[in-house]
Amino acid sequence: MNIEEIWREYREALKRFLHAKVSNEADVEDLLQDILIKTYNNLSAVQKQNSVKSWLFQIANNTIIDFYRKKGRNQNVEIEDKWPLEEAQDIKIELSNCITPFINALPDEHAKLLTAIDVNNQSQKEYAEQLGISYSTLKSRVQKSRGLLKGVFDDCCHFQIDKAGNVYDYNLKTNKCDNCE
Repeated sequence: MNIEEIWREYREALKRFLHAKVSNEADVEDLLQDILIKTYNNLSAVQKQNSVKSWLFQIANNTIIDFYRKKGRNQNVEIEDKWPLEEAQDIKIELSNCITPFINALPDEHAKLLTAIDVNNQSQKEYAEQLGISYSTLKSRVQKSRGLLKGVFDDCCHFQIDKAGNVYDYNLKTNKCDNCE
């Protein structure tokens, strides 16, 4: 394998790995660049093609450790640089404004279901009894409805998600999302 093939295959996975450990997008891009340089300089050290992935992630892990060591030496580092909780909370608040309009954009059956379960916090068992269907049938419908809702969100925005599945940033794909503001 050459450096281009390796980078094409593993870049996005490395970026996701870095995002799980580093919150700042610019820092992640800098770290990716460092990893690329280290990979290029040490590619001959990989003996087996099947060990490339673990070797790359070891480089990434060591690069993250070095990053935080350097940051720790800098006495001017703000606590917000390490834990951007306020920014993540702002994103959740912004996206929460989209939930009701997007649910209402779904077919009526799905909109009523998600409104009852996810907005009004009604128990799935109670709602299944109210509809006269089995609990397992309702669970399937809830999952389908949530999948449709995710599709509406995905049509509107490109999400950047960390390893734990949390949204840490998003960009609008189109101008069709004005009803979220």
